[in-house]
Amino acid sequence: MRFTDRTDAGRRLAAAVQHLRDEEPVVLGLPRGGVPVAFEVARALGAPLDVIVVRKLGVPYQPELAFGAIGEGGVRVLNDDVVRHCGIEPDHIAAVERAERQELERRARRYRGGRPASAGEARTVIVVDDGIATGATAAAACQVVRAQGAARVVLAVPVAPPDAVRRLGAVADDVVCLSVPPLFGSVGEWYSDFSQTTDEEVAACLARAVADPARVRPAPVTTGVEVEAGGVRLAGDLARPEGAAGLVMFAHGSGSSRHSPRNRAVAEVLQEAGLGTLLFDLLTPAEEADRDNVFDIGTLAGRLAGATRWLRDRESAPIGYFGASTGAAAALRAAADDPDIGAVVSRGGRPDLAGPRLDDVRAPTLLIVGGADVMVLDLNRAAQAQLRCENRLEIVPGATHLFEEPGALDRVADLARQWFTTHLTAGSDPSTSARRAPHR
Repeated sequence: MRFTDRTDAGRRLAAAVQHLRDEEPVVLGLPRGGVPVAFEVARALGAPLDVIVVRKLGVPYQPELAFGAIGEGGVRVLNDDVVRHCGIEPDHIAAVERAERQELERRARRYRGGRPASAGEARTVIVVDDGIATGATAAAACQVVRAQGAARVVLAVPVAPPDAVRRLGAVADDVVCLSVPPLFGSVGEWYSDFSQTTDEEVAACLARAVADPARVRPAPVTTGVEVEAGGVRLAGDLARPEGAAGLVMFAHGSGSSRHSPRNRAVAEVLQEAGLGTLLFDLLTPAEEADRDNVFDIGTLAGRLAGATRWLRDRESAPIGYFGASTGAAAALRAAADDPDIGAVVSRGGRPDLAGPRLDDVRAPTLLIVGGADVMVLDLNRAAQAQLRCENRLEIVPGATHLFEEPGALDRVADLARQWFTTHLTAGSDPSTSARRAPHR
């Protein structure tokens, strides 16, 4: 089993621990990579989310060998066998603990931003990580949680080697692991995107769960689908929150696919806002090998139109398009032929490639471009001049074409959320859209 990214892993893991919902658990993520996974688990269970910060206590002359671990609240767990075998004196134990506790408290403050820790006493606690290699840190976390008073400790991870799972069964009441491959090299090999999680991302996850619980809806169930469009079957992922007010179809651009981490990040924000999403590939794997196909706007638009018919046969909610790069041109050309499309958003797109069909678009259209993406910005300004529908051009200052700068993609996602929730939740009356004055 491979995972697209930590969000995908968290959602799959959440399905495996649904039976714990009635126990009203607290979900604790191991920093750093375990926290985004834990965030999805907490969302699905409607449970409090916190971070579990532990520090291993290393033997003074052999620090990689742990003789114990510490946690918040003054908790200390010692391995008496190691202490005795290595002859560690009480004053050495105290010195190592003092140094590690300072680092523990510093990290906890940084992650939580001064908020108090979630209480775990007399409750089920689910400890979550993004995967396990040796299991030493996960074992320490389970022992610390137990010492803090948890009545039941469940360790939940997407992937781990068989021997680690067996060992961890001795310190947790239950170990939930989705994949236990016999040939295990590293955690990262089981992810398509295993980019490093930063301290800032950990803090952001915790802040979102605590400060704005109404926005953190239960995660939608994501279903792998085969979309029928233009006589071909295209792989896709359909996520539909309960009572979705609208559905957004993603038209991926040149060199991208439904696995695009940028589009998936935007889709997650839309899902949190109560919108369904369909991420699917406009081209088959064989077609993607020919670079010319990603610039065949007519074919891409036809595939998108066919996929829209396929989706309408299954869903009744209003539909919008989110297009990136050449996918934006495909979205606009498909919208020009379909007056029932509720809204279009372009991220770093090439709307100019839709050509004269821009005049026929009636769906409210938002063009988002990075301020440092000079050539594409000029092309978007020219395309905007051709649009006769309600439209807006939003420039993200300092952002380049892929919106990789800190905060740039968050801004894209927030703009898209506002645009789609405004236009899709209000319905998509094409005659109304046509009468709206262009916004330039």
